[in-house]
Amino acid sequence: MELTDLKVFMAIIEEGSITRAAEKLGYVQSNITMRVRKMESELGTQLFQRNPKGVIPTEKGLVFSNYASNILLKMEEAMRAVKEPDYPCGPLVIGVVETVASSGPFIHALSKFQSKYPEVALSLITGTSPLNYEKVLNGQLDGAFFTGEFDFSQLQVAYEIREEVVLLTATDGNESSIFPDVDNAAWVVFSKGCPLRATIEDWLHGVGAAPTNIVEISTLETMLNCVRAGIGYTLLTKSAVAVNDDRVRAHPVPEQYRFATTRLVSRNEQFHSKTFAAFAECVRETGI
Repeated sequence: MELTDLKVFMAIIEEGSITRAAEKLGYVQSNITMRVRKMESELGTQLFQRNPKGVIPTEKGLVFSNYASNILLKMEEAMRAVKEPDYPCGPLVIGVVETVASSGPFIHALSKFQSKYPEVALSLITGTSPLNYEKVLNGQLDGAFFTGEFDFSQLQVAYEIREEVVLLTATDGNESSIFPDVDNAAWVVFSKGCPLRATIEDWLHGVGAAPTNIVEISTLETMLNCVRAGIGYTLLTKSAVAVNDDRVRAHPVPEQYRFATTRLVSRNEQFHSKTFAAFAECVRETGI
């Protein structure tokens, strides 16, 4: 069995179709079909079963996919280790969450990194914490920031920060100490998977309420504008809000929700990228 066979197999898994996998790889469909039959013959088991929309892996196919994915990742890691120059350069793909991407210290870290390492082609991909986590594991990202607790057994943490979480409401000119009515509030949130959205749901569940009035947005600035306009409340890390923003008011949250941990991570590999290490060092020195 060749590495090309494993690449074909994983392309079919990702695309859910032999036809789409052939298009993605630039092969004729008959070539893909032949390779699948060859693999099934060598393994002595069926790897895929057809359905109206394409193909899905069998139980044995799913088992094989875990090994195939790991083998391909290891091969890519070995190639990077051999090819990597002695200084940071080349492509670097980093996943970020909105609360990090828009912060002043992070922008400062980026500026410092680009100035110091002009031969690095840095790409930033914005996504939710769970999405960033999965993309680091499957090799789509060289590293990523995400917030919350995950299984770190296959990851190495390059940087960690514990941030205070606050409840944000619009400034209404009333400096009353009465706490906002969270039970009946509208909420401005990021998409499902955001740990702060999960915190809102857990908090409300604990007081016998539910977030029924939800405004889902995709950017931090839109979220803040919605809060400023009085459309709803939200939870954010304190660092994501400008200290001179007098159109929002920050309120303390219950102690069990008061802090959130954001980490910069990469895969736990034998090979350690000089380029990622340089990026992580800039982040640590800036102290985002």
